[in-house]
Parts: sequence; C-alpha cells; structure tokens
Amino acid sequence: METFLARGKSFPLTHTYVMGILNITPDSFSDGGRYLDPAAALARAREMEGEGADILDIGGQSTRPGHTPVSPEEEWARLQEVLPALLAGTKLAVSVDTFYPQVAEKALETGAHIINDVSGFGEEMLAAVAGSGCGCVVMFPGGGEGRSVSGAARAFFSRRREDAARYGIGPEHLCFDPGVGFGTTYEEDLALIAQVGEARLPGSACLMAASRKRVTGRAGGGEAGPLPVEDRLAPTLAAHTAAALGGADILRAHDVKETVWAARMADALKAHRG
Repeated sequence: METFLARGKSFPLTHTYVMGILNITPDSFSDGGRYLDPAAALARAREMEGEGADILDIGGQSTRPGHTPVSPEEEWARLQEVLPALLAGTKLAVSVDTFYPQVAEKALETGAHIINDVSGFGEEMLAAVAGSGCGCVVMFPGGGEGRSVSGAARAFFSRRREDAARYGIGPEHLCFDPGVGFGTTYEEDLALIAQVGEARLPGSACLMAASRKRVTGRAGGGEAGPLPVEDRLAPTLAAHTAAALGGADILRAHDVKETVWAARMADALKAHRG
C-alpha cells in the first residue's frame, strides 16, 4: 500500500486528505493578517481540525504574485510562537511552508512534521531535512511548457526523487505538488489540474493546491470577468474534485469543511468506478 510518511504521521493513500491553510502573514492574498496572533492561529487550527482537516500548512511568508520576500529571520519570528502552540494544541500533522533551509531546520527542531517548499527542494533544503524523517512537499516551480506542462512536472519530480534518494530520503516521504499558479499561464494551470495523473509518480503522494487561485477566479467568472477571491469557493471545489478524481492524494485548501465534503464525494465516485 502506498503511504505518505511524515515523522510518525502516516497517511495511507487510500483516500483523499485535506491540508488546511493557515497563513501567519500580514499580506497573503486571501487571509493575510487574520492569524498573526498565536491565540487566533490556534483557534483557527482547532476549528479546521474539527472540520476534518488532516494536516495544517502554516507559512510565515506570502508567495502570492508580486509579494515582497521577507528574510529568514523575519519569517521565523512569525512562526516561532505559533508553531509550538499548534503542535501542542492539535493532533494534526503540521506542515511549515518555507523555502529557507534555516527556517526548515528550526521548524523541524521544534517538532514540525512536514516541510513544504515552493521552490522545489534544492540541494540545500534536501541537506537541511535529511535524517529528520519529515514529509517533503516538493513543488514544480516551472511553467512555460504549454499543454505539456504536466509531463514537464513529472520529469522534474523524477529528478527530485533521485536527488532525495542521495540524501537518504525515500519516495514514501515525498509529496509532489504540480505548482498551479506559480510561473504558469491560465492554460497551463488548467492542464495541471485536468492532467494531474500525468504528473503523479507511483510510490509518492501528490498534492493539488488550487484554492482561490487566479485560475479558479478566471474560469469561474467566465465572460463576466474574474471572480473576486471571496467568491472562488465553488470553482475551487470543482478544481479540487477533478484533481482528486484524477490522482491527487492531498488537497490544500482555505475552506476546509467544504473541501472535506467534496473529497468524500470524490472518494465515493472513485470507489464506485473501481
């Protein structure tokens, strides 16, 4: 049985899991500024746990288009009080969204289970997490491939899996994210969602993260123009359901309750079709 392993947390890939987004930032495109306070972050984390989340993904830096990067010191300053509170206050696996190896090291020392690196887990990040037993979410930071983007993502993931093996990180600790909305066009985003199975590597998990992103706003709005962020729930659920039916194992979402319900429906359909 294929299983995603993350420091004592085990996720058999027999059904779809939901990763709830918790941004510890003042400027994230959807919920920036709402959970900077540790008490507010813990309250939201517990709410998501009650709604059925399996994993929390916390980040101290916005990666929205046009964001201003912050230093690793500032990023860790945002996380260092919140992370222990979430680990102690919930039973969920906690993922830290960072592309800084030094922040990843501090997060793992604190007890984080997963590192989620939108830059694709280069050599320094692999070295930083080696031997920790953590789960590694490896995002494809590509684009520029047109409709063949899913194949390009798969090729990138295959190379990264070989790189990880050199650091003693097995495929069961890897989860690959096709990277919707990162350096990609609208057509490429649609391809990554519709053809997620073409990017998936057997033996490793696959994550889809389309929640409230521009592709959902544009597709959902149609000729009337893009939907505002707060109106993108329905197209997000459609995108994530399609991805789950196509091979995604984990859905990263802002709207946990609704995504859990959609994931259950997708799993029921997969079981029915055999």
